[in-house]
Amino acid sequence: MSTTNKEQRPAYHNPQLPVEQRVTDLLDRMTIGEKVAQLQTSFSAIVHLLDEDGNFNPEKAKGRKKENLGAPPRKRRGPKEMAEFNNAIQKYSLEDTRLGIPFMTVGEALHGHMAAGGTIFPQAIGLASTWDVELVEQVYTVAAAEMRARGVAQALTPVLGLAREPRWGRTEETYGEDPYLVSRMGVACVRGLQGRRPTIGRQHVVATPKHYAVHSQPEAGTNSAPGNYSERTIRETFLVPFKAAVTEAGAKSIMASYNEIDGIPAHANKWLLHQVLCQEWGFRGFVTSDGGGIGQLASLHHVAADRAEAAKMALEAGIDLELDSCFAETLARQVEEGKIAEATLDRAVARVLRVKFEMGLFENPYVDPDYAERLVNCAEHRQLALKAAHKAIVLLKNEGNLLPLERAKIKSIAVIGPNAADVHLGGYSAEPEHKVSILEGIRNKVGETIEVAYAEGCKITTGVQGWESWYVDEVLLSAPEEDTPRIAEAIRVALAADVAIVAVGGNESTCREAWHENHLGDRDSLGLLGRQDELVQAIAETGTPTVVVLINGRPLTINAIAKHVPAILEGWYLGQETGTAVADVLFGDVNPGGKLPITFPRSVGQLPTYYYQKPSGKRGYLLASKEPLFPFGHGLSYTTFAYDNLQVSPPRIGVGGQAVVSVDVTNSGEIAGDEVVQLYIRDQVSSVTRPVKELKGFERVALKPGETKTVTFTITPEDLSFLDVHMERIVEPGLFDIMVGTSSVQLDTVVLEVVGK
Repeated sequence: MSTTNKEQRPAYHNPQLPVEQRVTDLLDRMTIGEKVAQLQTSFSAIVHLLDEDGNFNPEKAKGRKKENLGAPPRKRRGPKEMAEFNNAIQKYSLEDTRLGIPFMTVGEALHGHMAAGGTIFPQAIGLASTWDVELVEQVYTVAAAEMRARGVAQALTPVLGLAREPRWGRTEETYGEDPYLVSRMGVACVRGLQGRRPTIGRQHVVATPKHYAVHSQPEAGTNSAPGNYSERTIRETFLVPFKAAVTEAGAKSIMASYNEIDGIPAHANKWLLHQVLCQEWGFRGFVTSDGGGIGQLASLHHVAADRAEAAKMALEAGIDLELDSCFAETLARQVEEGKIAEATLDRAVARVLRVKFEMGLFENPYVDPDYAERLVNCAEHRQLALKAAHKAIVLLKNEGNLLPLERAKIKSIAVIGPNAADVHLGGYSAEPEHKVSILEGIRNKVGETIEVAYAEGCKITTGVQGWESWYVDEVLLSAPEEDTPRIAEAIRVALAADVAIVAVGGNESTCREAWHENHLGDRDSLGLLGRQDELVQAIAETGTPTVVVLINGRPLTINAIAKHVPAILEGWYLGQETGTAVADVLFGDVNPGGKLPITFPRSVGQLPTYYYQKPSGKRGYLLASKEPLFPFGHGLSYTTFAYDNLQVSPPRIGVGGQAVVSVDVTNSGEIAGDEVVQLYIRDQVSSVTRPVKELKGFERVALKPGETKTVTFTITPEDLSFLDVHMERIVEPGLFDIMVGTSSVQLDTVVLEVVGK
C-alpha cells in the first residue's frame, strides 16, 4: 500500500479479521479496472514494467497507470535471480499501487518446478509407475518448496486426465489410464503442493488440477479435439480424479480444458464449471483458463463472434483467472456499458482474492533469495529424485534372468542407442543443476573394472535435442542413409562386448503437447521412429546378450523387441538422475518394483486398450490377438512373490456395509524387493453395464527374502456403487468378484455377496 495511505489501516489489511470480511472490504474499494487486473496472469501483463532484457525497471513502471498487477511473465532465471525479480515486482505492486494488492506468480510443476536449476523428477507417468502415494506427495512437497522459495505462488499442476488414447502427445503428463490410480496420484500431488492444512503455508503453493475435463481421450488422438462421451462415462471415469482433488485434497484452483463436450467448449461450459464443480462438489477456489482457451471460443470453436464475446461467455460460465488477455482487453468496457453485471465480475475477483488472503500474501509477500539458492536442487532433493527414479522403473521382461548383470562375469559393456548419451527429461522441463545420462551412469557405476564402449547406433531426430526440442516447431527425422554407418559401428561395438545395453524410445519432440497446427506432438502410430527397430534387431542378432532400456513418453508397439530381446526396462523419462537410476537397476543395487500405469497395445488398431473395458468391448480381431502387449499393472522383479489366503470378511454385507479383504504376500525369492498388491472389483450382474474389472485399491510393500506381510483393503459402498439408469448413485444387491494380484491379468478371486436392506 502507498505510504501516503497509511494513516488509517483498512480492514482488508487486518489479518485478525475473517477472510470473507477482508475480501468484501477490499472489493468495495476497488475500481472496475482494478478488479479486472486481478483476473489475469498473462505473461505479457507487466511487460510495460520490464526493460529489453526482461528485468524489472522501476523508472519505466513509474510512467504507467498504477493499477494493481496480475502476475509477471515467466523467464528462465536461476533460483536467486528469480526470487529477486519476484520480490521487486511484489514491492512495486504492494508499495507503489493504490491498494497494495500482492500478485500471484504462476509456474509449472509437472515433475518439478519448470525453472532453471530446479530439481527435475521423473515425468508424471513415471511417478505413476511407482504406485507409491507417499513418495509422490514428497516429490510435490519438494516442488512446492522450490517454487515458493523463488516467489512463485501457483502451480499449473497436476494433469488429471485419463490416458485412454496413447497417440495423444500429452500422455506422458498424466498418471495413466485408470480413474482410481490417477485420483490417488492426484490427491497426493495436490497435498504435496498445497500442504494438508486448510490454508497454504509459506512452503506451499496453489495447486491447479487440469485439464477440466475430458481432455485426454480426444478424437483421433489429436490434442484439443472433442471429448464427446456420455454423461455416465464422464462422471464415472474422467471426473473421478478431479472430484477427489477438490473434495479430498481441497484444490484451490482448477484449469479448464481446450476441448468441447457435446458441442460446448469447456471454457464456456456452465454445467462443468458451475453445476458440477461448485454446486455438487462445493469448490471454493478459482477457475483458471488454459493459455488462449478463452480466445479460442471465437478463433477455434466459433461459439463467440469475437474476443469480447468470448470473454463474456467465459466469465459468466465460471472462468475467474485468465492466462492471456481477453479479460484485460474487454471486460472493463463491457461492465461499464452494462453488458456484464458487475456482480459477475465481483464473483470472480472475490475467488481470486480469497486465495491470496488464505495464502498470507498480504502479510508475507517476499522471499529470501539466498534461501532459494541454498534450497533448490540441494543434496536432499537430489536424493529424492534418485529414489523416485528407482521406484519408477518397470521391468517388462527378463528372460533367463539376464538381469541383474553380474559384474564378476562381465569384462566389457556396449552402451548403444540414440537415448544413451543424452538426458531426456520430457515436456514441461527446464535445465536442472545436475543430470546424468545412461552412458554416464553406467561408467560411474563400473569405474575402471569394466570396459564401456559407446555407439549412437542411429538418431531419432536431428537438430535441437533434449528438453529444449519440446519448444521447436519443426521435427526432422534422421535420414535413413546417414544411420547406416552408425548401425554398422553399433554392431562392431556389440560384437566386442559381453553385454549390450540399448537405449531407444522417443524424445521431447516426438511426444509432446500439440499447441498449434505448426507445432504438433500427436502421432498416428506408436511404433519406434526412424531405424530404431532395425538397430535393436541388429544388436540382438550379434548374439551378445541384449538389454533394451526404453526412454519415452507414451506406450510403444515394440512387438519385435518384446519377442526377440531377453530383457526390457521401461523408464519413461526418469528425470535428472536417469543414468544413476538405470545403472543401479541394471547391476542389481536396486530391485525394480514399478508397475505400468497404462496398457501397452500391440498396434494402434487395438485402441482403446484401457483394461476396464465393458463386457462387449473386445470381441477380438481376425487373424490377430486382442490381448495387449503388456497389460495395465504389469511389472516384474528380480525376486518372486507368492499370494495366499485371500479372504473377504464378512463374505456377506448389506448395501451400506463394509468388508475387509486380506491377502498374505510372501517374497518367495532370494533378494529383497517391492511388490504392488492390486485390488480389483467386478459386479457380476448389474442393471447398467459395468466394466469387466475396476481398480479399487493398491499398496506397494517392501519384503525381505522369505518375509510375509498381510495386506488389507477396506471395501466401502462407494467402491461398489455406480450410476443407475436414472443417473443416481446406488449399490445394487448381488455378487461381486473381489480380485487381488500382481497385475490386472494375474489375479486370484473371492466372491462378496451384497444383500438388500
